Amino acid sequence: MKKYFSASVRLLFAAAAIAAVPLTAPSTAQADTTIVPIFTCPMGCGLPATQTALAAQMARAGSDVLPAAQETPGFMYNIRAMADESNWKKVVFGTEDTVIQAAFHGGSPELQKFVPKPIPIKFKLLYGEGLVAQGKFFVTFDPDIQSIADLKGKRVALGLPTQSDWGMTASLLLEHAYGITPENTDIRHVTPPVMTQQLIDGTTDAALMALITNADGNIWWTNSLTSKLDASGKTIRYLPVTEEAIDTINEKFDMTLLKIKVPAGSLPDQDKELLVGGNRIYEAVHPSFPEDVAYKLVKAVAEFGPKLRESGQGIWRFWSPTNMVAGLSEENAHPGAIKAYKELGWWENRKNYEPVTYPKQ
Repeated sequence: MKKYFSASVRLLFAAAAIAAVPLTAPSTAQADTTIVPIFTCPMGCGLPATQTALAAQMARAGSDVLPAAQETPGFMYNIRAMADESNWKKVVFGTEDTVIQAAFHGGSPELQKFVPKPIPIKFKLLYGEGLVAQGKFFVTFDPDIQSIADLKGKRVALGLPTQSDWGMTASLLLEHAYGITPENTDIRHVTPPVMTQQLIDGTTDAALMALITNADGNIWWTNSLTSKLDASGKTIRYLPVTEEAIDTINEKFDMTLLKIKVPAGSLPDQDKELLVGGNRIYEAVHPSFPEDVAYKLVKAVAEFGPKLRESGQGIWRFWSPTNMVAGLSEENAHPGAIKAYKELGWWENRKNYEPVTYPKQ
């Protein structure tokens, strides 16, 4: 019989992954298959497709562990769901360093909207998937808006509270680094497609834009919403963060936001270097998650990553051994993952990158 890790949200594709196992595979290959729910984010965010592609490769290879992507409202939902003990030994979840860190401060006046109660759990990281900058810089079409500070009193579109970068981080940055709040500014929480269209239509003054890179900052990628902005015929004007703003957020919320310089020409209409904040995307688990399952998942990502990178599917384009271990440490990585990386000879690479840390308790 197949072994299923149950979860609280709908499986998107477990049956399809199992069906992808070749008919010639030994019958025992399917007898003890463990289906592992992977909490991702809303359809269109890229991670459901990322996990589906991995599972298809693992199924064809006859793996006895298969990830099953599950659409969720976003990373803020995921961290709250992982406070439920019933998920601890069963679920892998998509998250970010800053989300785990923010959860320790859950329930505070600054974070209650995003994490209603504190979740002081030292979740363990399996592997990194890239760095995201959305929510840590802004875009506008208005030439009179020269900086993020100029957004006070304007119409500003942010993401939903269930979203980490688009929602939580952007809100924290505006309020605590620039003093921009709903009391002095028209802040709208909408989905990324809506904020993009509002900016094009002129019903908002500034919004956010997707930007993803890798651990080494040598691959830059955005999404189709940026193409819509570019196709509008209007000049996209970028509003960078300041180093002081990033320092403020890191110090106040025990976060590890990075300072990233985006080379000129990496984005449409970008005629000079752009300073943005960056945080790292991970697949993570509770410390009690089975070591053997964690080990097999990491080894599968290492095995199939090169092939999936060549396919250019979503966030797989950022795959690399260093991207997997960037930010990991003996303290924050799951023992099963550490075992896999040491076998692969990749573990020492982590020392080239700033580690993710937990807030002081």
